[in-house]
Amino acid sequence: MGSAGAREWLAEGLRLLAEQGAPAVTLERVCERMGMSKGAFYHHFGSVPKFRTRLLAHFEAEYTTAVIDAVEGAAGLPARERLDLLVAEALRDTTPDLEIAVRAWAKQDPEAAAVQERVDATRIAYVRDLCERAGHADPDRTATLVYLVLIGGAHLAPPLPHEDKRALCALVLGRADAAAAAPRRGPTP
Repeated sequence: MGSAGAREWLAEGLRLLAEQGAPAVTLERVCERMGMSKGAFYHHFGSVPKFRTRLLAHFEAEYTTAVIDAVEGAAGLPARERLDLLVAEALRDTTPDLEIAVRAWAKQDPEAAAVQERVDATRIAYVRDLCERAGHADPDRTATLVYLVLIGGAHLAPPLPHEDKRALCALVLGRADAAAAAPRRGPTP
């Protein structure tokens, strides 16, 4: 494979994590999959615990920060259209097993749990902010429902297909849109 940078190591680590879970992310397996020596690994990361810390940071950067940045990069789009774009970006991911693997890891490891908690909070807060900007009456619940569909659908057996998750998100957001557009009733005199 030649010379690989830290990003390639981290990408391979996430693939291994998605395929086989956190216990499989060992020095030997990562080096074998990279076709590189342990020395090359230590050159980039110094230790397996440092690699795991950077792997979690890479997961957060690629699957949370980058998605939010992509949606925010759509300058000029109204918040409601950004919600649709966010759903599309979230469903673009071709490795739903990665989300499951990170959540399983978080059940066993405090560092992974802290990252997972931060990722969930960041994602839900962003969806909530978009819902609020879109004028939804209950942005907290709407954001939670959208997030539960996107994340929870992967945990079903078999996993919920992307088109079903997209349709369920559209249903939730459509109802929130309708509630926002409905005339508000004030107190009767």
